Amino acid sequence: MPNMEVIFMDADKKFTRFERARLLGARAIQISMGAKPLVEIKDSLDPIDIAYEEFKAGVLPLDVIRDE
Repeated sequence: MPNMEVIFMDADKKFTRFERARLLGARAIQISMGAKPLVEIKDSLDPIDIAYEEFKAGVLPLDVIRDE
């Protein structure tokens, strides 16, 4: 089994609305398929809400690679 390294997103990086939507959607799918949330779950059990809380906390295990 290969060594997997989780790279957390850079909190200082500015994302476009398209990148933000893609990140939240991808993470929401992971959560709905059984991935453990990386933040404390408060009121909502909706995967989108949990993904958004992770995004705000800066702990999404996803990143955007741009061709710059």
